[in-house]
Amino acid sequence: MRPQAGPPRDYRFPFFERITLDNGLGVIVAPVHKLPIVSAALVVDAGAAAESPGAEGVAQLTARMLLEGTRKRSGDDVSEQFERWGAAVGATADWDAAMLSMTVLVPHLEEAMALFAEVLLEPAFPERELSRIKSERLAELLQLRTEPRGLADEMFTRFVYDASSRYARPEAGDVASVTSVDRASVERFYQARYRPKGATLILVGDINVAAGVALAQQLLGGWSGAAAPATVVSDRPARTTHAVHIVRKDDAPQSEIRVGHVGLPRRHPDYFPALIVNALLGGLFSSRINLNLREVHAYTYGAHSSFDWRKAAGPFVVSTAVKSDVTADAAKEILLEISRIRADAVSEDELTLATSYLDGVFPIRYETTDSIARGLAALTIYELPNDYFDSYRANIRRVTAMDVLHAADKYLHPDQLQLVVVGDPTVISAPLAALDAGPVSVYDADGRPER
Repeated sequence: MRPQAGPPRDYRFPFFERITLDNGLGVIVAPVHKLPIVSAALVVDAGAAAESPGAEGVAQLTARMLLEGTRKRSGDDVSEQFERWGAAVGATADWDAAMLSMTVLVPHLEEAMALFAEVLLEPAFPERELSRIKSERLAELLQLRTEPRGLADEMFTRFVYDASSRYARPEAGDVASVTSVDRASVERFYQARYRPKGATLILVGDINVAAGVALAQQLLGGWSGAAAPATVVSDRPARTTHAVHIVRKDDAPQSEIRVGHVGLPRRHPDYFPALIVNALLGGLFSSRINLNLREVHAYTYGAHSSFDWRKAAGPFVVSTAVKSDVTADAAKEILLEISRIRADAVSEDELTLATSYLDGVFPIRYETTDSIARGLAALTIYELPNDYFDSYRANIRRVTAMDVLHAADKYLHPDQLQLVVVGDPTVISAPLAALDAGPVSVYDADGRPER
């Protein structure tokens, strides 16, 4: 006989303390003494949203170049030294921030952090390595253009956001912008955005608060510079009426479908109701869209929806891939499910299934020092309250069926949905036109209209 589940246990996110150094650098220390390791994350306001027009991709290139050499040692020397200490290190940038991260054993913490600081404060940006990283990005873009899934993702944002918005172009840049980025561009972006005021160093693991603050002061207390200009990015939509966009992929046996519109910013007051709306609609395996397309109609192996949470309003999107001959049928079911969740309140059983899942898996997301550091990075980037993690599960459980109905009605907009399909126009154009989901346009793989 299957044992009954016990009552949910209380969850407490690890204690952490914030301080600010005299140079404006924020420091967060979270003592977690389970294992003799420490994870460090340096978060700086240097994401893709801060890029200038024509320099798209420089944020990601700058972040990656941090580990390619300093004024004192080559990139190979940096990599080999971190490896000798058994440290896992990485650097990347997303829309809203750049992050340099590391996890290392406590016996090597001070020397590893010294090199961490050197990488941050004294990057050399060698031409040869920049050329290599640019070539890798250009090769990735070439591959995306031949792979329908990546092409669908890129074209979706292009058709959802106004051409003036940074969000209308790929996060890591396109061929023209990446090609144009040179060492001087990287250096300028670094000097403009990598500043202590507004940046935060996060230390999580087998370290106490006083020791963490002292280490930050010792290594980064001399970092200087005024705060970087505030990042402002437009989330203006390309259009406020629905439309169908077909991107030509001749003879494609499948269609990649994207359906959505501009969503909500991360700090929206209805974040939790919107989160539950998405979970019920397409965010979970048991969600309505996935069960409809996969289990009921056998159109696909899986369908998924999401809000892409950013400082400004990221996209809401439903994604799936289906056989070409059922493209319009699958799109119709997606549109029906979006309309249905706006029209009728969900049952308590369906709501509980979603909230119990999100409630139950939440603590599992923060079991390692690295995941805790990344959680604190998100807390910093999006300026969330200190009790966000401790109150998360209660906020999930607090969402009612009426909250879901109201959020779905307010934040899902059938009349603004952009239906983007990468597929064979000769097979899918007429059936998609019959959906009455807006005017139908056909484009080539570069997004140029054919008619």
